[in-house]
Amino acid sequence: MHFDIIDLRLFTHIAEAGNLTKGADRAALSPAAASARLKALEAQLGQRLFYRDSRGVTLTAAGETLLRHARVILRQVEHVRTDFSADPTTAAGHFRLFANTTAINEILPKVLADFLGERPHVAVHIEERNTHDVVRSILDSSADVGVVAGVVTTEGLESRCFSTDRLVLVTPPRHPLAGLTVAAFSETMGYPHVGLRGSTLQEFLVQKARLAERRLDMRILMGSFESMCCMIESGVGIGVLPESAALRHSQHAKLRVIQLSDEWSIRERRVLYRELDALPACARAFVNLLCK
Repeated sequence: MHFDIIDLRLFTHIAEAGNLTKGADRAALSPAAASARLKALEAQLGQRLFYRDSRGVTLTAAGETLLRHARVILRQVEHVRTDFSADPTTAAGHFRLFANTTAINEILPKVLADFLGERPHVAVHIEERNTHDVVRSILDSSADVGVVAGVVTTEGLESRCFSTDRLVLVTPPRHPLAGLTVAAFSETMGYPHVGLRGSTLQEFLVQKARLAERRLDMRILMGSFESMCCMIESGVGIGVLPESAALRHSQHAKLRVIQLSDEWSIRERRVLYRELDALPACARAFVNLLCK
């Protein structure tokens, strides 16, 4: 069975666009040429790859399988081109890095500043995703490296724990819980909470409350740790944040930071990838720097 890189790239473009014409345009082919190549690819595989209707195309089960493999193959071709075209004296290269909110705000700024400061010719494409999306993106090769904090299922991936962080309770100074040095999460459930919108952390806390057969009173959901702390300081509610974020913002705001006694408040920070040796050289260097 012979696979043409051009056909795999075309197939991936069509799958991601959900439209043959748009996919063909991204591949710099005419719709007629793209359709002919796609039919030849389906004939070679003996499988239908797309369902077609008036709205566009959607992947069949066989198409989903091929897309996973195609992304891996295309990423590896890209990595080979990068590694062998790079000037060793300039250490050029690029990789895709996906990370959750905690990692984006609390881990990566300093690490990337050091990493890129020593490698001015390296480019990093970085996107903020929730933890589930980070894992899925590494599995389907949409990203090369993922950085997350908290509970994560890494089946099918390689991962390394590079540090730990703690979740803490943050309250305004005059809150009834503000005088505590340690509190259980269950003690917070009777008070309005400020949460982080669309985050894995928010999902995790709601799940913990559900397991305790309680319900979190979510007063408001914010888009960042900074905006959460502003709302908490103003008295809107209390919140659970990574300790690193809480301590940083408490330097400029009137906040009380209280340790949580729950075992799950200690979280691992992990870097994820499919296979270390298959990463481009610059991505391997990033992983090694993060884990040193």
